[in-house]
Amino acid sequence: MAALREAIRSGRLAPGARLPPYRTLAADLGIARNTAADAYAELVAEGWLTARQGSGTAVADRAEPAPAGRARRSSRPPSPVHDLRQGRPDAAAFPRTAWLAAGRRALTAAPGEAFGPGDPQGRGELRRALADYLARARGVRTDPERIVICSGFAHALRLLFDGPRAVLPARTAGPLAVEGYGLAFHRGLLASAGVTGVPLPLDEHGARVGALAQHREVRTVLLTPAHQFPTGGPLHAGRRAAVVDWARGRGGLVLEDDYDGEFRYDRQPVGALQGLDPERVVYLGTASKSLSPALRLGWMVLPDHLVDRVLAVKGEREGWASALDQLTLAEFIDSGGYDRHVRRMRRRYRDRRDRLVGALAERAPHVEVTGIAAGLHAVLRLAPGTERSALAAAAHRGLAVDGLADFRHPQLAPEAMPVTDGLVVGYATPPDHAYPAALEALCAVLRPPL
Repeated sequence: MAALREAIRSGRLAPGARLPPYRTLAADLGIARNTAADAYAELVAEGWLTARQGSGTAVADRAEPAPAGRARRSSRPPSPVHDLRQGRPDAAAFPRTAWLAAGRRALTAAPGEAFGPGDPQGRGELRRALADYLARARGVRTDPERIVICSGFAHALRLLFDGPRAVLPARTAGPLAVEGYGLAFHRGLLASAGVTGVPLPLDEHGARVGALAQHREVRTVLLTPAHQFPTGGPLHAGRRAAVVDWARGRGGLVLEDDYDGEFRYDRQPVGALQGLDPERVVYLGTASKSLSPALRLGWMVLPDHLVDRVLAVKGEREGWASALDQLTLAEFIDSGGYDRHVRRMRRRYRDRRDRLVGALAERAPHVEVTGIAAGLHAVLRLAPGTERSALAAAAHRGLAVDGLADFRHPQLAPEAMPVTDGLVVGYATPPDHAYPAALEALCAVLRPPL
């Protein structure tokens, strides 16, 4: 009785919470049934509990908990009024009905062993579906045995670089060449693994991979060939061939981050770099942009000599992606649901992009919009020295948007690539009903100077 009073008083048992039948409670505590029944009856009489025939015993509504101590303050910033941050698909557009139907079909057809211990390489059903899909949609040359399922791009980087048994440890693999602009989160992850990043300058044709010849210690390079992140634009055809030739001559590797290669609007998507040499390119893809980052599903298409090494690390150090989600995605791809969803979202995001470009042309014609041929974001070029003031004005209006400076590699020298002011605007993020107001807020921030 004392323990129940204290639980109710402190709020651990909230008003309306159902208690177990007294017979069950007696069995759990190893006491006589009459003892438990008498305790319940006494607490009912005191007003702590209520008991009704057929409804069981519950905490009384008037038994309010004592005031708690000072509430813990959240360290998270408040949610923005308008969200135009990059890297986020429209969460409301997730194909719930089609995904649920695919999940039901997948679970019905799944063999019993699918519900036992998993395979670190990933479910065979998903690897087979991905091998077919990536071949026809992205030009990837592979088979299911060269695909390893992971929990996203960051997970793939950890498998390759992080820890004493990493596939490409810094102590032997040396520095990693990266594009001069990219995600700070990825740079931090690599730095924590002891990897030194060597930034490559960019121009309108993508990363200037010819600079790799100047760094004899570099044997691996990480690129976004289909759509440079975040500045936009594909890697030029001549540079695609050149970086593969560099990897062959150096005995090195190209890591291809194909983060949003399916969303191209001016023509057919640029095929994967991996198709030029499957033994020198590691292809990395995820469902984060095409479906949802909540799925935590990604894949690595590996050269044959790396498969066993990745599995050795993954099997001992890393958690595996849910087998049920893998089965569902495999069925979603095989049934054509994934293709239909990507086509639908491509049309929707292209319309979003066009509305952004049109609004800026009308309301802020002095702003140059770049990187709009593909992806889920655009780069707005600003006058020198105005990026910070634009971000401050956006924050004042409750508009969340990213500054271009946040993506620049800290070791990229200004003489190698001049510093450019700009905003990175994610036009995929808001739901449809919130997009017009977000555009209005953005245009208000970028109004032409008087």
